[in-house]
Amino acid sequence: MKDINEKAEQFKKLHDRDGLFVIPNAWDAGSAKILESLGFEAVATTSAGLAFSLAKPDAERALTREENLQNAQTIANAIILPASVDLENGYGDDPEICAETILLAAKNGLVGCTLEDATGFHDHPIYDFELSVERIKAASKAASSLPFPFMLTARAENYLYGKPDLNDTVKRLVAFAEAGADVLYAPGITTKHEIETVVKAVAPKPVNFLFGLNDSGITLQSLQEIGVKRISIGSTFARVAYSALFHAAKEICDQGTFTFSQHAVPYGELNNIFRK
Repeated sequence: MKDINEKAEQFKKLHDRDGLFVIPNAWDAGSAKILESLGFEAVATTSAGLAFSLAKPDAERALTREENLQNAQTIANAIILPASVDLENGYGDDPEICAETILLAAKNGLVGCTLEDATGFHDHPIYDFELSVERIKAASKAASSLPFPFMLTARAENYLYGKPDLNDTVKRLVAFAEAGADVLYAPGITTKHEIETVVKAVAPKPVNFLFGLNDSGITLQSLQEIGVKRISIGSTFARVAYSALFHAAKEICDQGTFTFSQHAVPYGELNNIFRK
């Protein structure tokens, strides 16, 4: 097993080398192990996938910090790959809480995270600009205090909350980069113009792009040509898995048939993955 220092260095090198890489999102140790077996080089978590597995809604402050970190630790311990955790808004409004959450994530075996400027409240979904920047400053200071590189990804959430304001999104990402974020991320941007604008604005720092929304025909090749460094999947794999369960169970209820089983991965194949 690799120790956390090796995983951290490995994760940083993925961001420093030429070309882009895909970091798929797991929601539990089993899904992480499957992704590792398929050849991915790192794994991220998904707060939505975990929340759904606990019968909770996502992005509404329903998932606790303890639940998230415990699950992320289980994932990190199950694989030899570097693991990055989706920390939502850091589980507190104050910058000091964000810093504390970063240190707890590292203590639990994670070598990176994403931190949002979303509040979790419907009536005021995005933190004010100044507070958003202070939160990233505090998180970056905490990450820098660690004895290994911890990749802090700062997220500008405008597009996920009905505010497709590219200028404000870029303003926030540039400020986050100046505040010490290692990677920048604006989930919900989809057009070539939006992506190019973000990449150029924060260069030379790397940009993460989210696949799984309305991607408008964007390909990995085109993203690499634009200069995107990292691709994540968000909740998509978890939603695909739940969709398979939903439709399989619905077939039994509605039709009394079991044809869905024809598409199941063989028992032995899965057992072999988890045996390693």
